[in-house]
Amino acid sequence: MASHSDTLVVFFGATAGANGGKLGSDEREIILLVWQIVDLREKKVGKLQRRLVKPDTLELTDQCKEETGLTLDELCKAEPLDRILQQFQQAVSSELKALGRSSYTLCVDGPLLIRQAFHPEASKKNFVLPDCFFSFVDLRKEFHKCCPDAGSAEDLTVASMLQHVCAPPTDTEQVAGVREVKGMVLLTLHLLSDPYNHKFTGLETVKYKFESGACSKMEPVDSETVIRARGLPWQSSDQDIARFFKGLNIAKGGVALCLNAQGRRNGEALVRFINPEHRDLALERHKHHMGNRYIEVYKATGEEFLKIAGGTSNEVAQFLSKENQVIIRMRGLPFTASPEDVLGFLGPECPVTDGGEGLLFVKYPDGRPTGDAFVLFACEEYALNALKRHKQILGKRYIELFRSTAAEVQQVLNRYMSTPLISTLPPTPAPMVPVPVMATPPFLTSSSSRDCVRLRGLPYTAAIEDILEFMGEHTVDIKPHGVHMVLNQQGRPSGDAFIQMKSPDRAFMVAQKCHKKMMKDRYVEVFQCSTEEMSFVLMGGTLNRSGLSPPPCKLPCLSPPTYAAFQPPAAMLPAEAAFFQPPLLATPRAAQPPAHSAAHALAYYPPQAHAQLYMNMNMNYTAYYPSDGAGEDGLSRDGVSFPSPPVSPSTVGYFAAPPGAMAAAVAAPPPAPIMPQTGALVRMQGLPFNTGVKDILSFFQGYQLQADAVLVLYNLSGQRSGEALVTFPSREAARQAVAELSSRPLSGQPVHLTCCD
Repeated sequence: MASHSDTLVVFFGATAGANGGKLGSDEREIILLVWQIVDLREKKVGKLQRRLVKPDTLELTDQCKEETGLTLDELCKAEPLDRILQQFQQAVSSELKALGRSSYTLCVDGPLLIRQAFHPEASKKNFVLPDCFFSFVDLRKEFHKCCPDAGSAEDLTVASMLQHVCAPPTDTEQVAGVREVKGMVLLTLHLLSDPYNHKFTGLETVKYKFESGACSKMEPVDSETVIRARGLPWQSSDQDIARFFKGLNIAKGGVALCLNAQGRRNGEALVRFINPEHRDLALERHKHHMGNRYIEVYKATGEEFLKIAGGTSNEVAQFLSKENQVIIRMRGLPFTASPEDVLGFLGPECPVTDGGEGLLFVKYPDGRPTGDAFVLFACEEYALNALKRHKQILGKRYIELFRSTAAEVQQVLNRYMSTPLISTLPPTPAPMVPVPVMATPPFLTSSSSRDCVRLRGLPYTAAIEDILEFMGEHTVDIKPHGVHMVLNQQGRPSGDAFIQMKSPDRAFMVAQKCHKKMMKDRYVEVFQCSTEEMSFVLMGGTLNRSGLSPPPCKLPCLSPPTYAAFQPPAAMLPAEAAFFQPPLLATPRAAQPPAHSAAHALAYYPPQAHAQLYMNMNMNYTAYYPSDGAGEDGLSRDGVSFPSPPVSPSTVGYFAAPPGAMAAAVAAPPPAPIMPQTGALVRMQGLPFNTGVKDILSFFQGYQLQADAVLVLYNLSGQRSGEALVTFPSREAARQAVAELSSRPLSGQPVHLTCCD
């Protein structure tokens, strides 16, 4: 770009939709251009030029017709934007030659015309803008330098600036575009003259291309510069996202594609801009289109960006240090695959940069391969040749190949490096350890308020986006992090989901309006429920017509005579084990109301369950049924939270423990007990085997018991034993219930009640 010291071209444009402060916010095309040259040395002006532009879509809003005075008949006779820009360049070049000048810079009233109108439209229509559109002078900012007392640059208008310098206002009878340009030219001449004698030295620039790169976790990221884009096509690359935000400057390595629990892209990305001004302009592109899809744009934080894109690995930094390389991700590699195997699979048509140095194998913390790898190619041609091998066979497995980004490399490494290792437990039986088990997931507050809805019968292919589309206008009433998909024990979708709403009224409206509404080819049942019920199910319980039923793997396996052997919860875990536990497990539970017993926070596990217990202790449950099985890599799939609108998803933390931590906890002496909570236990015997919590609460109708006061007991086979423990708020209430209800029939079968002192 030539120097801007010779000439300014005062430039104005209008679109077929919103103009002024909302220019470019509605994706409407440019329909009018007006410009005039100002010689900065001689302080003279050239001929005023005005051109109409024919849009691809011949449609004008009422606001546009009123502000511009243009009609569709006039626009039909005009030429398209790319030809008008050619005429613009030719006209300006001829005038500069006549004036004896060699360079010029565009001067506009604010950045919207260049950043929000020209660059996005040129990107969609696939033509390259002239170089003059990549640097420009913002007249408002230049005026603010001369007159800082006139107010903030964002609030200034041409009329207010002219009034501030006591210049005569422009003729309002002039046609649209002409009066604006004449006013800007008049203002420019005032700034060039006494007493200001201003030099136009501030250049606003637009980046020609997005620069990829790595981001360190220690790098400070301003939350006012980050946005979250949702609804992206799954195959979108960082360059595609940068193209969507064309005209706005993204920081180097500032595009981070988000991945779901399976390591696949979930249609979201975090984007970091160079300053808050560009971030604010990006928010104006909310629901603009990428192809046929509209993209949602929301605010995000620097912390969220660093969780996705930040890294500390020197190996990754070295891998990404090679500039201008195309990155391809390979997924599904055999665990025994070597660099030579990968290079042979790719073949000579797509040579890898620096041979084996251009390969990065993703591994778990203990060095085991994950089946993922990233490959660097020197040019687009080699990368395209590699992508042709998508789903070809290596060994006995087909390999998936995708375009990737530097941020995705870092995110995949972060994800696998934070995965917990499985403890090696002693094969011989060991004494059982009492472990406090939280009644609700750590991120959920248990409440009887019915501010949640349960979706049942979802298609197994349903994703978060399908649920949001299904809920329609009610999406805005979802709490942050309030969408919870439920998986079965095999880690597959169960057809259920829970949604946390902002209030019980909103939950009631959703249940009324969305019940049996179709999603894809299935109707979905929608029920209102409480946070307590949702938390219970997410921890592995079942919710059916018989009430709430805990899963066998989460219940104490007690023989009849040992129910009184329940010990109070430990004050804390043994020192060595507690060092590796989440804070929520290492801290005793807060005291609960007297209506509940401490016994419900405690469970005994048989020795053979230690491996699963270890995994459960080291994970935060937020979205899945706890899994009894493991995946191919031997790791539980629990503990992943799906995102919810309109804020960003939470990243669940994993806590890895060394192999000996659980064994040390088993061998350690029992800690000092906590005093039990107030209340009295009543033991029920002779229950029908299909009795649920709801049936027991009905049996004790009038005693004001809650669902968490009932504990149905299971035998060693995981079946209901016909017994239950019920917590009463006082000994008097327990004795009264035994005296009144003992031997009373339940479902035709007499039930025996005894107090547990």
